[in-house]
This record gives sequence, C-alpha cells and structure tokens, in this order.
Amino acid sequence: MRNSRNQSRLILLIGIGIIVFAIMVGITNSLTKSKPTVLQRSSSTGTAQNVSSAGARTSVPWDYKVEEAKVGDLIGGDMTILPNNQLLPNDGNYGTGDKVWVLSYMTAEMAARPDGRNDVTLSAWKPIKSFRTQEAAKQDLASLKVEVKTDVDLIGVYKTEYQGAFRQFAMLTLPSGHTIKQPIQEDRYKSFKSKKQVKVVLEEVHDFSDYDQAMAKFRGWAE
Repeated sequence: MRNSRNQSRLILLIGIGIIVFAIMVGITNSLTKSKPTVLQRSSSTGTAQNVSSAGARTSVPWDYKVEEAKVGDLIGGDMTILPNNQLLPNDGNYGTGDKVWVLSYMTAEMAARPDGRNDVTLSAWKPIKSFRTQEAAKQDLASLKVEVKTDVDLIGVYKTEYQGAFRQFAMLTLPSGHTIKQPIQEDRYKSFKSKKQVKVVLEEVHDFSDYDQAMAKFRGWAE
C-alpha cells in the first residue's frame, strides 16, 4: 500500500517536472526569436541609413574603381602601390615591378541640413585589394556596385524662368531618405506633374566590410 502511494507521488512529481521544463523551453525559444543575433542577415533593403534629421552625420560607401598599378617597395608582409606609394598587404606574393590591378574605394560623410538636403564631404581614394588580372578585379567590382530599377517617391516638379529661358526640375526621395533634384525636359515635366512615384535607375554602392550597408545613387530615368 505504502509502495503504491510512493509510486503515485513519484509519477506526479515527474509529470510536474516535465511541465515546468516545457514552459522554460518555450520561454527560451521566444526570447531567442525576438532578439536576433549579430550573425543574422539584416532584413533591410540594403540602403544607407536615413540622415534627414538636422545635424545628423553618417559615413556611407560612395564609389569603387579598378586601376592598373605597379608594385613598388616590399615592407614586411606589405607592398607599396605606385605611383602614390599606398600600402597594401602583399597577399599575392608579388615582387617589385610586378603589374597588379587594384580595387580602391571612396566614402562620403553626409551631414543633414534643415531643408532635408545633405552636405557631402568625399574621402580620398584608398586601395583595399589587389588582383593579378583585370577580370578578377571587375568581378569584385560588379558585386559592390549594383544597378537596379525601382520606384521612388516624387516630391514634385517645378519650373524656373530667367531672361525668357525656362528650366524644369524634379525633386525625388531616394530609398535612403535623401532628397535630390534633377533637371528634366519639358515632356517629362508634363508627364510627372500628376505622379506620386516614378521609375528610376539606381546604383547601389555596397560597403565592402558590411554588405548590408549601401548607398543608393540616382543614375537615370527608367520611364
């Protein structure tokens, strides 16, 4: 009889333990899902942060280029790139005088103004990687500068007149939140007057060290 009671009590305790464990696992999973780790890919569209609030400053990727160069001095595990003597790691085991193709980048510091526009300060070109062939360099370049067609918000169009000459402009908001002004022809001015969005060609310039960060730059009209 006593053994039967003990067995019932043991079964009850085991059941309670299983329920408590299940609740704790559920809470842990919920917290894990609601707080992404730094290893998870961002769900953003890959455009630079909006810096439209007055006084805000941010640094964004601005441009990349590939150029032919020559290896200069070897300094430890590094090498200088001629003619500007810029320093790069000698990952390709190059010798002095070897021809290489160099991928360089430029950043921009953007300071927001009260009118929604930005003051832009461009950095100097800085080399980041060397290649033995132009084809290999251009493959990396193609992944860092991506052309896309998309719809953007049209703030409006307006026309100015000076000494009998007219000029037309369109004001756009890019996906990054930046406002830009573009000259347009009379026919486009008329077709844009009633629109809220227009199709454009953008160039997404991605950060080589953080691909999810990118700067969207206007490259033309897609309509």
